[in-house]
Amino acid sequence: MKINRPMFGIAACALMASAFTPVAFAQTIDAAKKELTRGKYLVDYGGCSDCHTPKTMTANGPAPDSSRLLSGHPATAPVPPIPAGVLGPAPTQWGAMTNNDLTAWAGPWGVSFAANLTPDKVTGLGNWTADQFLKTMRTGKHLGVGRPLLPPMPYYDIAVLTDRDLKSMFAYLKSLKPLVNAVPQPISPK
Repeated sequence: MKINRPMFGIAACALMASAFTPVAFAQTIDAAKKELTRGKYLVDYGGCSDCHTPKTMTANGPAPDSSRLLSGHPATAPVPPIPAGVLGPAPTQWGAMTNNDLTAWAGPWGVSFAANLTPDKVTGLGNWTADQFLKTMRTGKHLGVGRPLLPPMPYYDIAVLTDRDLKSMFAYLKSLKPLVNAVPQPISPK
């Protein structure tokens, strides 16, 4: 029997549409909105923008730059000189220092840069799965198996959230505008 492809496609669409009554469809949309709202709440409450959003300097100090929301340390920003005694196994004066927009941190671990959390497929979370995000937050390792997440990333605090909470956060992050921003790799202490 030869299948008429256009008719088969129309029939498949009609069958799928009949599976979703207007009420079921509205409930599905409502559930998705609730998940995104919860994810945004958790990302905001968790202070993710404190480190993952570049800042602009205001009269009241650094303020998040909403045009670069959660895009991480700016790829083009130079690393400021790090005072002696900050890097290495035993800092002599400061335990950690940060740049003016709070996206780069230096301490005994070296220099860490806040990651791009937008859904850009090359420089952000665009190719990540929810499972990879959960594993990263639970293990403190990139993609759940890679290099350790570095300070000040509080993965140990985030790890206590439920799977539902982490999936909501991930869904919210995936809903953001993708921003191309290749964050530098960490710098080892010398």
